[in-house]
Amino acid sequence: MRFKGKVVLITGGATGIGRAAALAFAREGAAVVIGDTSELAAETVRLIEREAGRALFQPADVASPEQVDSLVESAVKRFGGLNAAFNNAGILPSTQPLHEVRASDFDRVLAVNLRGVFNAMHAEIAYMLDHGGGAIVNTASVAGVVADPGMSPYVASKHGVVGLTKAAAIEYGRRGIRINAIAPGLVRTPMTERWLADPGFRQSFFAAGPFAPSPLGRAAEPEEMAGTVLHLCSDAATFTIGQIAVVDGGQTVR
Repeated sequence: MRFKGKVVLITGGATGIGRAAALAFAREGAAVVIGDTSELAAETVRLIEREAGRALFQPADVASPEQVDSLVESAVKRFGGLNAAFNNAGILPSTQPLHEVRASDFDRVLAVNLRGVFNAMHAEIAYMLDHGGGAIVNTASVAGVVADPGMSPYVASKHGVVGLTKAAAIEYGRRGIRINAIAPGLVRTPMTERWLADPGFRQSFFAAGPFAPSPLGRAAEPEEMAGTVLHLCSDAATFTIGQIAVVDGGQTVR
C-alpha cells in the first residue's frame, strides 16, 4: 500500500500500459483519475471499483491545454489533491517514409505525444509547486532513445519527451517535484496489435540468435511496465530525477 491516501492522475488510461498502471496504483491504495479520449477508460474505472478502489474518468484530449487543466482541477476537487502523475497518452501513426508523411499527420502526432506531455506537466507542476511537490512519470519509448525507419513523426515526438523530461527534472528537482520517464520496448497493447498480428514482423523481430532484435523473444505485457512507473512515483525513488528508464527486454542493449 505504497500509495495509500495518495491521488494519481493518469492520461491514456483506457487500455494497455495506462490501464495496467491505473489498476496497480489503485491496488496499492491510490485514488486514480484517468483522462482519455476513449470511453474504454470507463471500463478501467469499473475494474478499479470492482476491487473496492477509488477512480474517476474524465474525457480529455491531452492536446488541449484547457482539457488537461480541467482534469487536474477535477482530481483535486474529487479526491482532495494530486501527488503523482503518469503522462502516458500517445498515438502511433502508420509506418511510412518521411517524404510521404503529411504535415497534418506529423503535427497531430506531436500535438498528442509531445505537446500533450507538456500540457500535462504544465498543469501538474503548477499545482504541485504550491502543494508539497510530487512525482511525475512520462511515457517516452525506445523510439526516444534510438530510431526506426518509417516512424519519423513518432521518433521525433518521443525524443522530444525525453528532452522535455530532462529539462523539467533539473528545473523542479529542488522544489520537491521528481520527474522521470519510461522508455518501453514492444508491449502487447491494442496500439501495437497490428504489428504483432503480422507474421513477417513476428518472424523478424522475435527471431532466435545472438543478433535478434528481441533478446527475450517476446513482447512485454503492460503490467511489466507498470512496476517501473510505480517505483518511480514511490518513496523508493526519492533520489531519482531526469532518468529515462528503458524497459525493453534488452532491445537497445547493443
